[in-house]
Amino acid sequence: MSDPAVTGFRNPDADAIRAMLRQVKTIAVVGFSPKADRPSYRIARALRAFGYRVIAVRPGVGEAFGEKAYDRLAEVPEAVDLVDVFRNSAEAGTVVDECIALGIPRVWLQDGVVNLDAARRGLEAGMFVVMDRCIMRDYSQLAGGNR
Repeated sequence: MSDPAVTGFRNPDADAIRAMLRQVKTIAVVGFSPKADRPSYRIARALRAFGYRVIAVRPGVGEAFGEKAYDRLAEVPEAVDLVDVFRNSAEAGTVVDECIALGIPRVWLQDGVVNLDAARRGLEAGMFVVMDRCIMRDYSQLAGGNR
């Protein structure tokens, strides 16, 4: 990640991430892949094992883990606590903007997903924003077993 003094963005500290992971109940995984060898599938499966309700969001995927999947976040009929983004960096801004419009309070841009403008927009809208980190790894290191 770039120097926060230059970029204007810094991820929340470990205590804030730990607290957030303990508060969240429902996670929408945007960019979910139904292929078991893809990171989004493996991480979504792990999040379910950690006790989260996971909702898959990706056009053309009818279901994930026996539950309905959705083409877009706006189609999800229940409250989402956190959106975990598995899209390329250029497309992450669209996802963050949709989260802002829907009033979703938290967004997590996975490892390798870096969009400073989107992160700043999220922060300015009052969102909890994590960028370029792995939620599964952070859960295991920070909150594992203590939800």
